[in-house]
Amino acid sequence: MKTDFKFSNLLGTVYCQGNLLFSPDGTHLFSPVGNRVTVFNLVENKSYTLPFSHRKNVSRIGLTPQGNILLSIDEDGHAILTNVPRRVVLYHFSFKAPVTALSFSPSGRHFVVGVGRKIEVWHVPSTPDSGAQGELEFAPFVRHHTHTQHFDDVRHIEWSSDSRFFLSASKDLTARIWSLNAEEGFTPTVLSGHRQGVIGAWFSKDQETIYTVSKDGAVFDWQYISRPLRDDDMHDDDDDSDMRWRITNKHYFMQNSATLRCAAFHPESNLLVAGFSHGIFGLYEMPDFNMIHTLSISQNEIDFVTINKTGEWLAFGASKLGQLLVWEWQSESYILKQQGHFDAMNSLEYAPDGQRIVTTADDGKIKVWDVESGFCIVTFTEHTSGVTACEFAKKGSVLFTSSLDGSIRAWDLIRYRNFRTFTAPERLSFSCLAVDPSGEIVAAGSVDSFDIHVWSVQTGQLLDRLSGHEGPVSSLAFAPNGGLLVSGSWDRTARIWSIFDRTQTSEPLSLQSDILDIAFRPDSLQIAISTLDGQLSFWSVSEAEQVSGLDGRRDVSGGRKIGDRRTAANVSGTKCYSTIRYSTDGSCLLAGGNSKYICLYSVTTMVLLKKFTVSVNLSLSGTQEFLNSKLLTEAGPAELLDDQGEASDFESRIDRSLPGSKRGDPSARKRMAEVRVNGVAFSPNGSAFCAASTEGLLIYSIDSAVQFDPFDLNMEITPASTLAVLQQEKNYLKALVMAFRLNEARLIQRVFQAIPHKDIGLVVEQFPIVYVARLLRYVAAQTEQSPHVEFCLLWIKALVDKHGAWLTANRAKVDIELRVVARAVSKMKDEIRRLADENVYMVDYLLGQAGDKKTDASAAQKSLEWTATDQLKAEALPSSAGNELSWDDVMPDQVSQGEEEWIGLD
Repeated sequence: MKTDFKFSNLLGTVYCQGNLLFSPDGTHLFSPVGNRVTVFNLVENKSYTLPFSHRKNVSRIGLTPQGNILLSIDEDGHAILTNVPRRVVLYHFSFKAPVTALSFSPSGRHFVVGVGRKIEVWHVPSTPDSGAQGELEFAPFVRHHTHTQHFDDVRHIEWSSDSRFFLSASKDLTARIWSLNAEEGFTPTVLSGHRQGVIGAWFSKDQETIYTVSKDGAVFDWQYISRPLRDDDMHDDDDDSDMRWRITNKHYFMQNSATLRCAAFHPESNLLVAGFSHGIFGLYEMPDFNMIHTLSISQNEIDFVTINKTGEWLAFGASKLGQLLVWEWQSESYILKQQGHFDAMNSLEYAPDGQRIVTTADDGKIKVWDVESGFCIVTFTEHTSGVTACEFAKKGSVLFTSSLDGSIRAWDLIRYRNFRTFTAPERLSFSCLAVDPSGEIVAAGSVDSFDIHVWSVQTGQLLDRLSGHEGPVSSLAFAPNGGLLVSGSWDRTARIWSIFDRTQTSEPLSLQSDILDIAFRPDSLQIAISTLDGQLSFWSVSEAEQVSGLDGRRDVSGGRKIGDRRTAANVSGTKCYSTIRYSTDGSCLLAGGNSKYICLYSVTTMVLLKKFTVSVNLSLSGTQEFLNSKLLTEAGPAELLDDQGEASDFESRIDRSLPGSKRGDPSARKRMAEVRVNGVAFSPNGSAFCAASTEGLLIYSIDSAVQFDPFDLNMEITPASTLAVLQQEKNYLKALVMAFRLNEARLIQRVFQAIPHKDIGLVVEQFPIVYVARLLRYVAAQTEQSPHVEFCLLWIKALVDKHGAWLTANRAKVDIELRVVARAVSKMKDEIRRLADENVYMVDYLLGQAGDKKTDASAAQKSLEWTATDQLKAEALPSSAGNELSWDDVMPDQVSQGEEEWIGLD
């Protein structure tokens, strides 16, 4: 089995904090998710996560006007410069202080950051497509100049359309106008008059008006005019000394006690959007301040709003509930509406087709995520308490979930509804669940009762209660062949139940510590048991004996939590696996727990194959091996001290946390969440696995689509030389090998489609073995995407014919490629069959119409000929009556032909 899994996507979380960005064309939305950045494709309805990760949560992101360079800055001021099309990190840099504002100039040559109360102007690093040469190549970040006139944090920065001036809005109740370079006759200007901190400031389209918005909901219009004249004033038309920016109008958002949280302005359409602390946003037309409409989109405050370039789409982010919305205001419809789990995820499960993942959480919600697009398809909210476990029936799209509200629910994932609910005679909080492979029996265990409850799915009746455990039941698992049920308990025993036999007997397996999780090997011959002391033991089901075991304490331990009194090596809370799963082929075991590591073990050799680090985010507790002693104060760790009372804003000083609460919004621990893995699962085809962690749903994949992965290159292999070999030398084999070495998608496609179908067999026969797997996967992908159906099938046939022996001998290496080919061929077959079934009556109809038209045409032609012969007959017969000529002597051919056609038509 391949073990080179790489991080490929982040699901389960869509927005955490910071600002949102639209791409220049308005089709992509960039959202900061923890210490990563996720990109949502709003046109194709897909999402992906950029591969880099910060050491702290991302607070600000900025994008160049060309859309090719992304600058992301975390809470400590550390920045990462990324090439967005290539998804490659270009440079790391530190601003040495938290950054509160960031904006790129429309020209793409400069960007401005607000570092506390300072404003710093920087040159944009040069890129190959920007045309800049020289000094910036070796010093990517060059400071242009710095301004320090503000007295409090800078909240917002906005550029003028010509990139000569920019506005800054600050918490010191003022906005200021700055010039990029020294301008003749210009001095930095202060716009004062607001009573609370200024949230935003913008230029109008003609740059004759400036709009400023403050936290108390006041909107000021500023224009560059002279002082209004009084009756006794003398005025000189040529005197410009009194010209300055003055307030010409004042407007106010009337939202009762709600405060303004964010605002955005679109100069081209004069559209002003404002988000408030009670979840309502308003849309206003400037400069008349006409309200277009208001809408409530969240139960909590809206943290950020932005408008795309055309002014049609509005993007909103609410960090408290993790909501992300894109609203088209003209049609009043949602383009995107996503929300992650409010609480920590408890469990997850892959759907049998591998295209969807189901997650459950303490917030009582069940979410179904699409693996390809990264979006949540549906959310079930019927459970009234935390959902603890979920499992699919092996056949059909039926999902079972257990909850602390005392119910087991069955869900139909075709109609998206709850069709069956199972309950016990007394009120219990169910903590684990198992479903028979046939989908007819469901069993659940509880922490309140020591019995296992068994229900019939068809009738919903409680069939049996299995007694025998002396402690709460922590884990249940049915054998894949459906014969046995294994249960694990805190009484340090696991029991094997034959629930389908007449006499229900249980075989106890004694262990050294409390059991946390149980996993069945796919062949039903072995089970793996994880215990509280960090041991993994493997048992033979038929013999009920332990086959092998390993000590995972050293592998899983790591990461010291902020409140820990002991070092990471000695703390005991993280040294166990709370969730384990077998791989699809049963050769490996994946394990995760209350630490930042996921471990992959070989079942046969008992060796640790690979160790995956879930997160390096220092904003989470438990990601550091060593704590900084400078952060340890007399009152305890500095991160756990409550500094809300020191905040300058009244809303920030309010403490809404409940004493002792550890879940949901009232939790004081929400601020510094602990890193942990609550669930892992392998995809059905074994090419990926996912983990439910504190940061979200992490997907690690083998066949992740990489942008550029060169293989066996030298200096002579370039795209130009490859095309020369293809077009001039007509050496198709060499050109294809060179294209695969470069691994550029467009180049491979061009060479692939240029090869004549007659030469496919010769090219494949001489194709190097080392590239066969790559070619097989590429052809399969083309089969699913390309309209050239027969061309792709010829390639597949040639590959199987010429390299069938090698593929059979190396089945384990190319297992994934063969599965992809089989899926592509079956998908094509199904599509062709469906197309034929849909069009068979249409083809019959068209053929019938063609036959009718042909018959009508020939009938019309023959009737014309018959009319002509009648006329000739009428003219010829009287004149030749004396000569006794017959009609056959006059026109024998026409008569016979006419009679035959007429008889045939009749």
